[in-house]
Amino acid sequence: MNVHVVIDDVEVAERAVAGGATVVQVRLKDAGTPARAAMGRRLRHLPAMLVINDDVEAALQCRADGVHLGQTDRGAARALDAGLLLGVSARNLYEAEAAQAIGATYIGAGPVWSTPTKPDAGFPIGIDGLAAICAAVRIPVVAIGGVDAANAGCCIGAGAAGVAVVRAARDAIGVRAAVEAALVEIVRGSRDRHRAHRR
Repeated sequence: MNVHVVIDDVEVAERAVAGGATVVQVRLKDAGTPARAAMGRRLRHLPAMLVINDDVEAALQCRADGVHLGQTDRGAARALDAGLLLGVSARNLYEAEAAQAIGATYIGAGPVWSTPTKPDAGFPIGIDGLAAICAAVRIPVVAIGGVDAANAGCCIGAGAAGVAVVRAARDAIGVRAAVEAALVEIVRGSRDRHRAHRR
């Protein structure tokens, strides 16, 4: 679940997965269920998890691995009953804890930074807000909102299990490299602390 690419284009998704994206998240904001399901079917061949935004029915129709729901979207219980992975957006501790309580598989936390791709997303929560959410829940947290290769490592350092990119989807190689470098640093730091403790 390290690198989610949020896409509305099959070619971008294919290039992103070739570059190391592990999750493809279909976001077709103004499309209906048939269009979302159709795009999902076109992406099923990719060696990545497939998640559909905001539409449980579309996720079921195209046999996606999961669905991602916003705070006002319905269908969480249906998604879980059908065995779909469930991602839920959260901007604060209350929303994150509520998502965990209903059985979410992961939380999409943000926006971490301001982003033109979702102007209605609200005020950025920043790295401190992301870290607070990561510390408050037991399920994986995926950072979203203004994330790119330059700052993805900061999100992992704050406790995120992965990052979701929209504008940076075309730079999946750079984002994946930044995430992996941050994970290596976390493991190295943990080993160093363990060795120091044993002395």
